Amino acid sequence: RILAPERTMMFRVVYMSDGGEPCVHTGYRIEFNSALGPYKGGLRFHPSVNLGVLKFLGFEQIFKNSLTGLNIGGAKGGANFDPKGKSDGEIMRFCQAFMLELHRLISSNTDVPAGDIGVGGREIGYMYGAYKKLTRRFDGALTGKGLSWGGSLARTEATGYGSVYFANEMLATRVDSLHGKICTISGAGNVAIYTAEKLYQMQAKPVTVSDSTGFIYDAEGIDVALLKDIKEVRRARIKEYAAKRPGAEYHEGCAGVWTVKCDIALPCATQNELSLESAKTLVKNGVKAVGEGANMPSTLDAIEYLQKNGVLFAPAKAANAGGVSVSALEMSQNSERLAWTFEEVDQRLKRIMDNIYAQSKEAAEKYGAKGNLLAGANMAGFVRVAQAMHAQGWV
Repeated sequence: RILAPERTMMFRVVYMSDGGEPCVHTGYRIEFNSALGPYKGGLRFHPSVNLGVLKFLGFEQIFKNSLTGLNIGGAKGGANFDPKGKSDGEIMRFCQAFMLELHRLISSNTDVPAGDIGVGGREIGYMYGAYKKLTRRFDGALTGKGLSWGGSLARTEATGYGSVYFANEMLATRVDSLHGKICTISGAGNVAIYTAEKLYQMQAKPVTVSDSTGFIYDAEGIDVALLKDIKEVRRARIKEYAAKRPGAEYHEGCAGVWTVKCDIALPCATQNELSLESAKTLVKNGVKAVGEGANMPSTLDAIEYLQKNGVLFAPAKAANAGGVSVSALEMSQNSERLAWTFEEVDQRLKRIMDNIYAQSKEAAEKYGAKGNLLAGANMAGFVRVAQAMHAQGWV
């Protein structure tokens, strides 16, 4: 019953290019499970999007959302549209055409999409504007909105901040903390940037970031302000960091980031980036913990090797749930017509991440997998959903 989506929708999306040519794409929304609350999950605009990819992501989303302890179900959606290389006008027209179909499915109490790959603040804005015109409603039907029209402070930082909170809780089981730790980070996007920022706040030192071309090693610690300028403002390649930061080294090939000696490794780039060979290198160099900031960045054999060698491992399903947690907090603020301060949202996020860690740890112990947070997160997430389905007559 839990394997089958409650509802799967596919629809045609047609928009006009700047040259006046009609462009046709396929849109999707998979409403997987609503036992715990309204469907919640991102929209992905990327050429690789298809039904199989979204079903996998939607299934995982059920249990990630369950772990937050909030009343949100699981869903995923998107389209095989690539925003890269498109003008603002083309992206706006596509988003409006996409919402022409999607608006029939969503509302603050039924299905609340957010952003994902290819869908940021610009795309959410265009879609929300179309939603309002089509429905004549100003409600929390989308999250990731602008701060002046219903968005939440700390949403941008949430995934990175949350992964650091989880890692610190994990280290506490060994009477340790992030204080004074050398940390390697992969990626240079939203998750990586705010992981680095929060590490500094926890008195740790991030020394690497990467993109698809290579990685930066900065023994003095990553300059977060410079990184934000390069990646968020100018949208340039990470190589520019070394040109502007004396002492920083640029190395070709992003996989080399895991050869840098560290105490804590935080993969925040993409799926399957941390291989078995990389795991062996990390263990050889004395890594103490690995925390997944990206979605499933470690291969299964890499995870098994890390766990067998006593490395603490924070699985993505639990460790990167900060983003969807603050999306749900945005829903709460919208319902109350309130805007919480950054500090209020950050405190709530920390409590949620601490609770996710506790749930994962306790479930692992209860079901015979003590110390295995990957198994614990899977089981804790599943049990809450299954109990709700059972209580509601297997809806």
